[in-house]
Amino acid sequence: MKIVSWNCNGALRKKFNALMTIDADIYIIQECENPADSKDKDYKNWASNYLWIGDSKNKGLALFAKENIKLDLLDWSNNYKDHSVKYFLPCMINNDFQLLAVWTHQNNSPNFGYIGQFWKYLQVNKDKFRKIIIVGDLNSNAIWDQWDRWWNHSDVIKELEEISIKSLYHEFYKESQGKEIKPTFFLQKNASKSYHIDYYFSSKEITSNLKGLEVGDFSNWKQMSDHVPMTITLK
Repeated sequence: MKIVSWNCNGALRKKFNALMTIDADIYIIQECENPADSKDKDYKNWASNYLWIGDSKNKGLALFAKENIKLDLLDWSNNYKDHSVKYFLPCMINNDFQLLAVWTHQNNSPNFGYIGQFWKYLQVNKDKFRKIIIVGDLNSNAIWDQWDRWWNHSDVIKELEEISIKSLYHEFYKESQGKEIKPTFFLQKNASKSYHIDYYFSSKEITSNLKGLEVGDFSNWKQMSDHVPMTITLK
């Protein structure tokens, strides 16, 4: 099985043909429009098997899959105490494994933006994690850890590892958090302002089946997005 994650930077209807060259089974796409509200017939036809969430019909988080793949939305909570976090899209794939698609937001939170949103989601839902892949744009990296904050990127990584969930990129390339050689995001589409902020995490049952992991070449994608796609192949 091949899975792709990509922040398309909007207007996926104009870009999905480029994605099709990867020929994945599942695509997790951030910042894409809702196919149900699109007037583009080709996009709607392509998006025949999908799940989508978002506050605006023009920009949300989606999971697209080939027709033979069964998607079942999971009823997991987005509420941590009095705060609703976003965006998290959990589902079951082929009655076989859980997939949690992620696109973290600042979400108007004065203290818990981006990785803080993920930290809150973990507190409420991690007891439901079984055989799982967590994938998406976290807008986060260990280089932005703050000494007086208990929900840093590194804290989240540690919390995941305590339940045997690890980063596939770091397992595959044998690199440390915050020391990534392959960036996934290029601020203002500037190659000199590059960061690694997109991730795959998985439980050990899936990590052991990892066959390959590729980070896209920015020169091939910069006309379409400030992110590059990341692709995993599972046995």
